[in-house]
Amino acid sequence: MTADAPLTRESFRRLHAINTPRPVSQLPDRVWTDGDWERIQRGYRARDMDEKWNVFVEGDLLFMHRSWTGHGIYEASFAPVIGGGVRIISAVVESDRENYRGMGDEYDRLMMELIISAIVLGEPAADLRAGLVELMARASGKSDLPSGVVEHSALGLRSGS
Repeated sequence: MTADAPLTRESFRRLHAINTPRPVSQLPDRVWTDGDWERIQRGYRARDMDEKWNVFVEGDLLFMHRSWTGHGIYEASFAPVIGGGVRIISAVVESDRENYRGMGDEYDRLMMELIISAIVLGEPAADLRAGLVELMARASGKSDLPSGVVEHSALGLRSGS
């Protein structure tokens, strides 16, 4: 496999399908460019133990799995947009609390977009990162959560990486 060859289901040692899919009612508004979609279709493999996500595409369906356990967490269907680019038109999230403890649709919308933007595409995604920290602070009732800890815990990223 060459460095540019797309990752496939077979590229990963172990993957587990979503046990109990729940539709996500809030989807990212973003339209990814055709170039972004080409990059997204190549997928992403966690490079070390700190990274938390493995991503691959089959057809128009993006699969996002936890890197350590192989559990499927998100599946997002993409469709072309008039004028170019693609957007997510539907998505499901794992609702089996043994495999994933989500925090609701707002969190899932943000996480899907962050995984795609910050991890797969390597974008700074500062607004999305700040949104994650704000959402986690609201959920915990603590206003002083360190952004680096929040980002690393959810995404496997450090601030600014």
